[in-house]
Amino acid sequence: MSLDNVFGQVPDPSAYSFPDYALPQGEPVRPVAVTAAELDSLLDLYERFAAVDPTGIDSNPFLRATSEFLEQTVGTTLERPDERLHDDIATMLSEFAEDLGSERLGVVDVTPAHFRTLYFFLTSCKAYHVAPHIQFSPDEGAVETLYTVFQRVVDQDVYRRSR
Repeated sequence: MSLDNVFGQVPDPSAYSFPDYALPQGEPVRPVAVTAAELDSLLDLYERFAAVDPTGIDSNPFLRATSEFLEQTVGTTLERPDERLHDDIATMLSEFAEDLGSERLGVVDVTPAHFRTLYFFLTSCKAYHVAPHIQFSPDEGAVETLYTVFQRVVDQDVYRRSR
């Protein structure tokens, strides 16, 4: 499947809302099957994604110097807007890897926080891909794998309230 086809299936962030969950205590867990090959594909996609600099701070010394001056003068922190997402994705993939262990196929636990992270990872990959100044061209298979894992979580209605 081409990138345009996969990204065409991604829910639009302006119209998408996360579901309500019926379990009131803590975050419910959605077990989904993941293969080692799928996890490897997601890890490779994440490495390519994390290497992208959408702000230009890393590649533009003038912008970096201006930002650092602003940080020192005003006291604001210099943080790329995607750094928190990178941390969330890395944590999620680490937890998936721990759940999977060394098995070729296993069940990983997906909480609502992981569900949101999968969605934001998917939409951010799409945003990077369509932005002409970034030129992010991820592997089609890896993006399809990300979408497949996301869809496995979405397809489970166990924890949703009936509408």
